[in-house]
Amino acid sequence: MSGENNRRGALQFLLDNSAFLIGGAVVALAWANINKETYHEVMHAVIAGEGKHPVTPHFIINDILMAFFFAIAGKEVWEALLPGGPLSNMRKAATPLIATLGGMVGPAGLYLLGCHWTGNMESLGAGWAVPMATDIAFSYLVARLIFGPGHVAIPFLLLLAIADDAGGLLIIAIFYTKGHVAPIWLLATVGAILLGFLMRRMKLQSFWWYLLLPGVLSWYSFFKAGIHPALGLVPIIPTLPHAHTDLGLFARAELGRHDTLNEFEHWWKNPVEIFLGLFGLANAGVVLSSVGDGTWLILAGLLLGKPLGITLFTWVGLKAFKLELPVGMGLRDLVAVGMIAGIGFTVALFVATAAEFPDAETLDAVKMGALGSFGAAFIAIFGARAMGIRAGSGKEEPSASTETGKTETGEDPS
Repeated sequence: MSGENNRRGALQFLLDNSAFLIGGAVVALAWANINKETYHEVMHAVIAGEGKHPVTPHFIINDILMAFFFAIAGKEVWEALLPGGPLSNMRKAATPLIATLGGMVGPAGLYLLGCHWTGNMESLGAGWAVPMATDIAFSYLVARLIFGPGHVAIPFLLLLAIADDAGGLLIIAIFYTKGHVAPIWLLATVGAILLGFLMRRMKLQSFWWYLLLPGVLSWYSFFKAGIHPALGLVPIIPTLPHAHTDLGLFARAELGRHDTLNEFEHWWKNPVEIFLGLFGLANAGVVLSSVGDGTWLILAGLLLGKPLGITLFTWVGLKAFKLELPVGMGLRDLVAVGMIAGIGFTVALFVATAAEFPDAETLDAVKMGALGSFGAAFIAIFGARAMGIRAGSGKEEPSASTETGKTETGEDPS
């Protein structure tokens, strides 16, 4: 029995720490560098269908399975807007929101400036949103290493990352369409939302009803409308029966809530970690020699543009609009948060695959930049230490306010 418990504990540790995503990416890198042709043949092998939209492993992973990843991200954004949520009080949310804006404008602006300066606007311009991304799971893990559990900078970073996700969802939906856009199909999306609300009014509690009826309809409407179908489940998230208050980002107490929306997350959380491993396998297969201008521009946006944008915009907010940082968080903590937010990885890889680059070599160079953003973790750790930040040395978040990840749950956000 103890051996079985140890195996379960080890598996849960791997799931909680995004080990499958890392493992999938490592396998993909090794595979592509051993035999790139075989890697691409397998990932793009036609399983069914033909023409413009064949069903391939890459399509199943990126367009179908990743819909559950974005649905869970959408769930966190939606709950953050509920009473008690960190986005429900604009006075408290104003500072991390302006930091989020800086964390999007800074990287995109620096990237586009670099494209213009190097004469790569035509070939690389489509990747402007790639360095906007912040990987919640990995940035959270690094933040805990730097600040220690409970530091007020951690909920600040999580709220910034959640708001970044919300902006990222909108950007993907608006600017990274797939082929010809057919807005008429969005009427089916509206129908899916109305159906979801009707089902809630009928007091249907199982999340499976919402996935199999309005969820499938919404996904299909996005697919036909030309909007990336990986976002297809997001519109139905608010229709699922849910608590009317939020307990905080990734709060432990949510594990005891059994409303339909929380049951949806509880059921899908671990499968999504497996899906992320497949996502890494399907998208991280690039030849290491693919390093090019796109790589350096992405890295410049994430490693320089992120901390500069976050720090500068927040400083302006503090000085010009009299905003305040959370009690116990100083400017050096803000700089460290900006450096941590430079870990783009998952969403950066996703946006890179959604962007339309002129050739595979350009795409691979951009992907190398997304993968290389792991370097932000080491920069943040050494940078924080150089600024005198030590784990456990700062003020902790009061228990009644925003709760975060492992501090309360023993689980990583993903």
